[in-house]
Amino acid sequence: MTLVTRARRLSIVLAASAFAAISTPSFAQDISEEHLKAARAAVDAINATDIYDSILPGAAATLKAELIQKNPDLQAVITATVDATTLKLAGRRADLEKEAALAYARVFSIEDLNGIAAFYNSAPGKKLLADGPIVTREVGKAADIWQRGIARDLAEETSKAIAEELKDKSAPVTGDPTPAPDAATPTPAPAN
Repeated sequence: MTLVTRARRLSIVLAASAFAAISTPSFAQDISEEHLKAARAAVDAINATDIYDSILPGAAATLKAELIQKNPDLQAVITATVDATTLKLAGRRADLEKEAALAYARVFSIEDLNGIAAFYNSAPGKKLLADGPIVTREVGKAADIWQRGIARDLAEETSKAIAEELKDKSAPVTGDPTPAPDAATPTPAPAN
């Protein structure tokens, strides 16, 4: 999971929490305009809502496909109408931006938000946003290799330690926990 994906998922959770929290009007009054402004700057700096850019176009494409499938003879009318309605609704993107800013404002102080915005607007912050997913992917690969190696070494060293422990007690170590049949005991013949 990339750093940007984690940040975006956090923003989803925070946006959902903010939406639930602001359903009561008194909550919206708790955040000053200065705090909200700092939150908007942080949201913009980390591109917190960019992941949602495809929601309205995706919904429009899905609606077009459904309506055209039901009425293929109205394809031109459906396409033009859905496109026009989509453009009218595009302005509601500001609602999402406001909800995201409110979510961040509820969790972070003005100073935190200003620090977040300052960092992510700096050259290192922009580089982290751009190249963070690459680094995260490489760290994930390294962790997978490390996990396999550590699991292998754990199994090998544990087997050796158990073998040593049992060797001192003169007990054979096998992978099968069932006792071996006694060689002196004959196996019964099958009944006819």
